[in-house]
Amino acid sequence: MSALWAALLFTTVLLTGCIGASPEENIYNTLEKVVSLEDTFTQQQKPINELEKQESDLYNEIIGLGMKEYDKIVSLSDEAIKLVEEREEHIEKEKESINSAKKEFKTVNEEIEKLNDEKLKTQAAELQKVMSERYSTYENLYNTYKDAIALDKKLYTMLKQEDLQLEELEKHITEINKSYEKVLEESEKFNSLTEEYNQSKKEFYKAADIQVAQSEKKS
Repeated sequence: MSALWAALLFTTVLLTGCIGASPEENIYNTLEKVVSLEDTFTQQQKPINELEKQESDLYNEIIGLGMKEYDKIVSLSDEAIKLVEEREEHIEKEKESINSAKKEFKTVNEEIEKLNDEKLKTQAAELQKVMSERYSTYENLYNTYKDAIALDKKLYTMLKQEDLQLEELEKHITEINKSYEKVLEESEKFNSLTEEYNQSKKEFYKAADIQVAQSEKKS
């Protein structure tokens, strides 16, 4: 399972129709700070993917060994567990980044209430709704991924058992596959909401007469 979550769009003001510390300008500043706070989240994607690939290679190597090479199976399983733990560390950094961004995003609510244009206020409220759902989905994604990681750890512990039964192993692998299916389901929802939010933000900036240049932060 490859952990690759969609990233927010970072925008740079070229020209703004808002003068001074208007609600529109304050909303813009908050939304772009949120992007910056999610920087650490975005940076975790590559190392997570690399660790997953290394772990997958180790698993295939372990499965290809016979019990006559038990010592090597134990050694490789221990190595795989360390990779899982490293992956978990990156997930925690990812979560911390999202939590910081989520906290900052909440401050936009007060500025939305200050908007005089009702149509603009409606657009901003929709933007807030999409982002809130995105963060809620991330919580589900994080918890599901953590569950999958726990199952991975258990797998490599099981593989070190000399009396491990094939039926028991197959049952656990099925459980892991189901867990990662849930991860995929949540990640697709998260990515869809991220894209929806990016589009909604773009439309809000246009309606608020905030002229910006856009560049997507790649994960």
